[in-house]
Amino acid sequence: MTACGGGNNKTSASGIPAASYALSAQALNPASIAAGDSSTSVITLIPNYGYGGTVTLSCSSVTGGATPDPTCSFNPNPVSITASAAVTSTLTVSTSQSAPGSTYAFVVSAMDGSQLSPANGSQNLTLSTISVVAGSYDLTTTALSPVSLAAGGSATAAVTVSPGTGYTGTVTLSCNITGGGTPDPTCSFSPNPVVITAGAPATSTVTVVTSASAPSSTYAIAVNASDANQLAPSNGAQSLNLTTSSVEHIVIIVQENRTPDNLFHDPVLMANGADIASTGLTSGGQSISLTPGPLAVDYDISHTHTAFLTAYDNGAMDGADQVSLTCDNGPCPPNPPYYYVQASDVEPYFQMAEQYTFGDRMFQTNQGPSFPAHQFILSGTSAPTATSNLFVAEDPNNGIGCISPPDSWVLLIDPDGLETTNMYPCLEHQTLVDELDAANLSWRYYAPSGEPIWTAPNAIQHLCGPNVPPPNATVCESSDWLNDVVFPSTGNGAPVLTDIANKQLATVSWVIPAGYNSDHAGSLEDTGGPSWVASIVNAIGNSAYWNNTVIIVMWDDWGGWYDHVPPPEIVTGNGWGAGYLYGFRVPLIVISPFAKNAYISHVNHDFGSILKFTEQTFNLPSLGYADAYADDLSDCFNLSQAPTVFRTIDAPLSADHFIHDPRPPTPPDND
Repeated sequence: MTACGGGNNKTSASGIPAASYALSAQALNPASIAAGDSSTSVITLIPNYGYGGTVTLSCSSVTGGATPDPTCSFNPNPVSITASAAVTSTLTVSTSQSAPGSTYAFVVSAMDGSQLSPANGSQNLTLSTISVVAGSYDLTTTALSPVSLAAGGSATAAVTVSPGTGYTGTVTLSCNITGGGTPDPTCSFSPNPVVITAGAPATSTVTVVTSASAPSSTYAIAVNASDANQLAPSNGAQSLNLTTSSVEHIVIIVQENRTPDNLFHDPVLMANGADIASTGLTSGGQSISLTPGPLAVDYDISHTHTAFLTAYDNGAMDGADQVSLTCDNGPCPPNPPYYYVQASDVEPYFQMAEQYTFGDRMFQTNQGPSFPAHQFILSGTSAPTATSNLFVAEDPNNGIGCISPPDSWVLLIDPDGLETTNMYPCLEHQTLVDELDAANLSWRYYAPSGEPIWTAPNAIQHLCGPNVPPPNATVCESSDWLNDVVFPSTGNGAPVLTDIANKQLATVSWVIPAGYNSDHAGSLEDTGGPSWVASIVNAIGNSAYWNNTVIIVMWDDWGGWYDHVPPPEIVTGNGWGAGYLYGFRVPLIVISPFAKNAYISHVNHDFGSILKFTEQTFNLPSLGYADAYADDLSDCFNLSQAPTVFRTIDAPLSADHFIHDPRPPTPPDND
């Protein structure tokens, strides 16, 4: 600060200095600004010798400026001095948006009502300005979220338009997508255009939508803008990246009758957080250790709806020892439901679960045995018709779906959980394969034969297409049945393996094993399940299908084995599923290059989750049954991870064994 001017230092006739005041000014802050901005200084008035009065402040530009000059204002102004204390005012220097870059010298002056100026004269200040080109704006974006997704999904990012000083206008956003496969994704902005009216940034959201048929690829997305004067962003277009992972095939392998506590007593999974029990509760309130044993046993445990209620015991999960069982060779061993399968018999399963995603909260949707369970797996319901509030609850007494003998029947359960009526075991409602047909997507249902109650299409009237109206039909003959329900032929015990080898895998496949490969209890010869599943996984993993396939390995019902986790909900009242949902846990393994590695899913899933995942993957409508109430398995996938490189699953039996197995293809079980 530099003083200038001589001031008015007067002395009274008595020799005593006359009353006066001094002026000081802090340096402008900031000392350098962009044109259009402002700077401030604190101005202080200091009274001398009892001075009092009203002082008016002013300023002028002296040198070095360019047109237009800055302007200044004071707050307050004028300033009243009524005591011996100093008083202040704030000087604000404002510059024009069109001002060129320059340095300005300011003179701050004061004068009171008696035309008395400061004793120390006026004060000098300086200010530099930087020229800003009017009408510019910048464009910035956040990264897309998610940055990697399944084909058919979408991702979003925030787009911000930041105006330069003084900019106003309407900015239209656009994007250009390159580098991927056909068809390219599309993008849209909301809002678009964006309007800049007050110098503040404006935001929009860009949504990038991919086609369900898009291949796995990486796309470069350039986000650009232009205003009404064709002015582009001063910092140019902004770049985004998106990776799509195309799921083109889903293979659902359905094994039989196990719980996680029984089949997956795997130390690695348990150390990784899988909820697998080592002890169980009996009806007497006793905690007993679960005992290891072989996969193949010569006894079978009831898994009817009544057995479910007994084992469930109103949520106590302590009634497994009260469930009835059948032992083929003499007395039953102690506490059969409380056995778990020894690791040596199921190592292939452990390898799959440890490498990929294992679900320890996969619940059977229904509370009954295999026949209704397979109906839920195919369509999310076992209702007789689309509008019925009843469910088929048990296995038929003597039947094979819509071509059962005329005297066949199956029990129905009502919303109160009562099994008081029955019907001929032929249902009629929509299934997932109807949605696939409508979308012109291929499917195959691989089964050991056309007659078992686990060949779910044979119990849906329009899928079976019986030769005469039930109950007098003797054969299924619909085009779906003849073309898409596939059975082994002589010399080929595994058509699914042959189709994979011949590059004929359908969009969606259900794979139902023969009894001796199903994991079902009741026979000492039924040991092929782990190798059977491994042979399918290996066939896909070592083929071109690996990069675009999701394999879901599941078990159709609990089989009567002990499990310590109660269902997440027992549906009561008048809602959908009342009286029959949900059942006990069954194991789940999700295998894919997109599946999370070594991951334990603790999210509640059920059979409807598989339906919903399939519907969302291929952009199909909801059936409105279990799929409408289920999650979509999304926590099992990490689409931003590098695709997992497949490692062959070691198994005692190879694919060649199953392709050339000479044994007749028995059904999975009889209950």
